[in-house]
Amino acid sequence: MTRNPEGLDISELLPTGFSESTSDRGIVCLGWAPQPEILAHPAIGGCLLHSGWGSIIESLSYGHPQKLMPMVADQGLNAKLLFEKGNGFQVQSNEDGAHNQDSIAMSQRFVIADQEGQHLRFQAAEMQTIFANQDLHDNYTEEFVEFIFNHKKR
Repeated sequence: MTRNPEGLDISELLPTGFSESTSDRGIVCLGWAPQPEILAHPAIGGCLLHSGWGSIIESLSYGHPQKLMPMVADQGLNAKLLFEKGNGFQVQSNEDGAHNQDSIAMSQRFVIADQEGQHLRFQAAEMQTIFANQDLHDNYTEEFVEFIFNHKKR
C-alpha cells in the first residue's frame, strides 16, 4: 500500500503495464479498497491488523483469526487484550519495536495453517456469532439509550 502524494495520479506509481498484466487475476485498487467485499471472500484465512478497534470489530464480524501488529496509541492494549483472551496472535517485534518479514510470515503460518493455531480459527468463528449479529447490536444500543434516558438527571 502506498499513500497518494498530493497532486500525483496514483496510477503513475505503478510500473508500466502493471494493471494490464494483472487484470485477469486479483484486484488492483487505486483508491480505497472494498474492505467488506474482501473480508467476505472465502479465500481470506485471517487478517493482519494494526489492532485498531474498528479493524478488530470488522475482522471478527467475518470470523477471521487475527494476526496483531500494533503500531501506535491504544493498539498495543487492544492487541494485548485479544492475545490474552485467545482471540489473536501477536506478531513478534524486534527490540526496537519493528516487525520483520520472518515474524510476519511465521504468524501467517501459525494462524492459518498450523495445528497449534487451530484454537484461533475456532475462536474467531465463535466471535463471529456475536460480532456479526445485527439484532444483538441493535438490542445493546436500545438498552444503552434506555439506560441513559432512565438515569438522566432531571
